[in-house]
Amino acid sequence: MPKIIALCGKICSGKTFYANKIKERENAVILSTDEVTFYLMDNEQGERYDDFAKRVNEYLMKKAIDIVRAGANVILDWGFWSKKERINLTNYYKKYNIPVEWHYVDVTQEKWQDLIKKRNELIVSGQGEYSFYFDDGLKKKLLDSFNEPSKEEMDIWYINE
Repeated sequence: MPKIIALCGKICSGKTFYANKIKERENAVILSTDEVTFYLMDNEQGERYDDFAKRVNEYLMKKAIDIVRAGANVILDWGFWSKKERINLTNYYKKYNIPVEWHYVDVTQEKWQDLIKKRNELIVSGQGEYSFYFDDGLKKKLLDSFNEPSKEEMDIWYINE
């Protein structure tokens, strides 16, 4: 039976790279909050962004049901920073008898800093596609709200080296 593959990880940990790496093997469609917000809001990180992103995620969660029922796996490419978000997602799909497979994209501190630097350089040069600039304010927001999952919560623990 097709499944939901939910990616958990920090901003700029390599989730999108990982999603693209596994999509063919998993016969999966990637649903990405960043991609949608880029096309609809040009990734403006203003005061309305969090509410907008939440609504996008709710829509993508519903759309994922249609894709799974059509026979393909779905990769949800957004961070699932809190344990509550992860539990809620699993319970949501449980109501539809759709299995959820959790993948954590882990990254060392050194590699993470390197990925942030490279991403920001690409954005400044106009080549960042649908990524957004990762400044100190966004880093603080992430670090204040990110709950690293336990090994028991995850089905796959991928280390981006």
